[in-house]
Amino acid sequence: MIARFSALDNRWTDALRLKQDGKPLWRVAVFFAHSGDSWFWMIGLAVAWLFSGPEWRYREMLMAVGIVCLALFVFGIKMLIRRRRPEGEFGAIYRKTDPHSFPSGHAARAAMLATLAFGLGPLWFTVTMLIWAPLVCLARVMTGLHYVSDVLAGILFGIIAGLIILGLQPAFQVLLPLLNIP
Repeated sequence: MIARFSALDNRWTDALRLKQDGKPLWRVAVFFAHSGDSWFWMIGLAVAWLFSGPEWRYREMLMAVGIVCLALFVFGIKMLIRRRRPEGEFGAIYRKTDPHSFPSGHAARAAMLATLAFGLGPLWFTVTMLIWAPLVCLARVMTGLHYVSDVLAGILFGIIAGLIILGLQPAFQVLLPLLNIP
């Protein structure tokens, strides 16, 4: 059963993988593959914090807390499972700093952020995130950094993490005055 699942996972992954040819589709896939980087999001949230009002600061705080907690959780699972990334040359920084692929942290982060957007709004932000998140997930497979099953597991973990954070909102709201967040 496991061998059949692994063979199916490999076939789907190979079918979705692009050639590293520099063509427009490859460049778009690379853009989306990197757009889910945690450092990118943390810097973006820090900059947004400086220029946003209280209604956005609450969202930014939840997203930042989620990114950090989810990264620790995904890292722990990666160290436990230790599945090697698909063979390839693209993404040398990922391959050197994090050679393990299961689950996809980018897919988990994208799904968590989309879930938070869905729960917190506004509508334009929700729609943007619901379009962006699947593109990040697909790009991680298209660029050869993950297997399809890595991404599917990441999506599941991300949705669960987003729902947990949304469920913990009352606790966060108790802490907000202590953090000077209206």
